[in-house]
Amino acid sequence: MIYSQSESEIIFTNSIESDINELVKSQKGKIFILMDNNTQKYCFPIISNIIPQSTEIYILPAGEEHKHIESVAKVWDFLNSKGADRKSVLINLGGGVLCDLGGFAASTFKRGIDFIHIPTTLLSQVDASVGGKTGVNLHSYKNEVGCFSFPKKVIIYSGFIKTLDQENILSGYGEMLKHAFIHDEKYLGELKKLNLNKAMLNYDEILSMIKKSVKIKEEVVLADPMENGLRKILNFGHTIGHAFESYYMGTERELIHGKAVAYGMAVELYLSYIKVGFPQKKLLENIYNIDTIFGKLNFAPDDYERLYRLMTHDKKNEDANINFTLIKDFGKPVFDQTAVKKEIFDAFDYYLGI
Repeated sequence: MIYSQSESEIIFTNSIESDINELVKSQKGKIFILMDNNTQKYCFPIISNIIPQSTEIYILPAGEEHKHIESVAKVWDFLNSKGADRKSVLINLGGGVLCDLGGFAASTFKRGIDFIHIPTTLLSQVDASVGGKTGVNLHSYKNEVGCFSFPKKVIIYSGFIKTLDQENILSGYGEMLKHAFIHDEKYLGELKKLNLNKAMLNYDEILSMIKKSVKIKEEVVLADPMENGLRKILNFGHTIGHAFESYYMGTERELIHGKAVAYGMAVELYLSYIKVGFPQKKLLENIYNIDTIFGKLNFAPDDYERLYRLMTHDKKNEDANINFTLIKDFGKPVFDQTAVKKEIFDAFDYYLGI
């Protein structure tokens, strides 16, 4: 199935071989592939026999800690040393880190070459590979440096989900929950019916849910590609979620992105309740649902101050105010909402206390 918008062609497939063959035949310039050591081991073997022998491959270490400008420089050096030109294409085979980093590297090399995302995690299939955001972290601040640049194609293959561990399945599910909160409660009901146990996962069902999540995101991106207004609704859960993610980065309690966003949504639901009237009954039900799926996030009042400081560096902030997307109800998001320090700390207290 092909779902296209003005900037990218998005292909959903159960037969990636034919799509790779088509890609290779249509490419006029040299093909380069960027992957990490995880996708090299688990995902590249699925497509290796249909990639031309002339393809140049570069492998980065896996992990969020390598999502920085030094890694981008290594990709630039690789492309330069292997003779990449303006007709070349960079295929990013990997999860969200690879899509963000590879997209940024391609968008800035020779002022921009084509790139194609083949996302290999559930999270990257429903989030990072679509929408045109690229970038890297700066110190502990998430995606502080980057640009908007759309891939030429995105190929979403459900078979890659079979290579994931339970943690990465849950991470992707966290972003899918966000799509339900900002779109409609019916989609939440469908997501609740999914059996998330890896051994029991129905891959036809999950591909159907991926299509719905991508469609929700793409409708928003089409209306506001540069995030001047409406696209901000996709940030629900991310202001506090990014703070959680940055706070635990590099520690033994490191949080994968989708789980951090899920916990961010749980706390921001309370802000939605006190600031824009999210129904109290649904507040309790949905925080409980998030904790049931992801487990309770245990942090303490001693952590509040540093979490708050991390939030002050969020890219969405304006005029020194911490900016949130909140929801009045399912499918009724409101962006450019602010909350003062006491309200944020009250939200932490509420989450920890229930």
